[in-house]
Amino acid sequence: MAGSAKSNITPPLGENLVGNWVPTPSTNIHDELHARCLVLDNGETKIAFVICDSLGLKREVCDEARALICSETDFEPDHILISATHTHSATPATSDAYQPFLVRRIADGVRRAMANRQPARIGWGSVDEPSEVFNRRWYTTDPEALKNPFGGVDQVRMNPPRANLLRPAGPIDPEVSFLSVQSLEGKPIALLANYSLHYVGGVKKGDVSADYFAIFSERIGQLMNADSNFVGIMSNGTSGDINNINFQGKSERREPYEQMTNVANLIAERVYEAHQQIEFQNWVPLDAVSRDLTLQYRKPDKAMQDYFAKVMQQPEDAEPYQRHERTYAGRVQALLEGPDSTEVMLQVVRIGDLAVTAIPFETFAEIGLELKEKSPFADTFTIELANGWYGYLPTPEQHKLGGYETWMGTNKVQFDASDLIEKTLFELMDEVSDK
Repeated sequence: MAGSAKSNITPPLGENLVGNWVPTPSTNIHDELHARCLVLDNGETKIAFVICDSLGLKREVCDEARALICSETDFEPDHILISATHTHSATPATSDAYQPFLVRRIADGVRRAMANRQPARIGWGSVDEPSEVFNRRWYTTDPEALKNPFGGVDQVRMNPPRANLLRPAGPIDPEVSFLSVQSLEGKPIALLANYSLHYVGGVKKGDVSADYFAIFSERIGQLMNADSNFVGIMSNGTSGDINNINFQGKSERREPYEQMTNVANLIAERVYEAHQQIEFQNWVPLDAVSRDLTLQYRKPDKAMQDYFAKVMQQPEDAEPYQRHERTYAGRVQALLEGPDSTEVMLQVVRIGDLAVTAIPFETFAEIGLELKEKSPFADTFTIELANGWYGYLPTPEQHKLGGYETWMGTNKVQFDASDLIEKTLFELMDEVSDK
């Protein structure tokens, strides 16, 4: 059995858009935001996926929504995966007005997907599309570009100036994974895809938009000749160091929304082609497990505290060493005054010989690649920003290189967090594969 639904989660105008350095109030809704929901039920186990058009979801939002779903259905808590797409033209679920609305709409979406269940068959597959993903961290010979907000110099730079580039600092993951359910007669019910692309962007100032994630969701339905009840879904893979900018190619001027439409249409077409080759099954085993992992928050040492104290004593119009140093003074202070540790939820969903791992960070591509390579399952993909949002997740090796994603305040947890997370996910995969 499978059912799908989508809930409108568009925030009121005036809520801040926080995908850039300076928050700006939303002034227009270019396209509505949704929580796209898919429920799988094999008669023994139920699984729910909820993918929200949001920059990120705090764990409290996910936990409250999960508790509400469980109080109103017979779902088990760790059988519900809730994630954000990371569109940069949306608001986070942090305001007192928006958060309870979002929680309610997520729960309603799952309940509606439950009500829409029908006999179904299921299949999955993947296709590579490397043309739209680029590692955004680069070695460069420009010393000015390598300055960091802590008074030092990094080895790599995120989104560098195009001159003086040497090589990217990490890999990409070109794979588009997807899971498809249809009625026994072949009528499309839903398709859940996964691509390791941070977002595309290119919106008008003040516009709320679900980015390429939503355009893909609509386009794949059109290609499959689906009716209005079909729900297309694009989730975010391990894209913490990946974007849609070809730093070695020519930069072409695009109209607002043009590039995200181009990317979404291409990926939808590639998925549609691969979809013709997959084999559907009328029944598969389902399972899901989760585990909380304790991670230590990073804390500034005395030297760093002293450095930022001097920064903040300077006049605001003084020439900075690095233009974001005042921003990071605040972020570092928040970590200093905050808790020493946190609990993050890690999760694995099993669908036949497919494993879906869930990580609550903006996760580097090489982590997702390693999970795929060493997985005990025939197929594996990772949904990032799932069940919480704790900043970036570089590997220990990437931490040594520096760069925006590794800076204290952008990355908040201990240096070896990715190793601990991978270890836990492999244990969870072994647990569900043994069953």
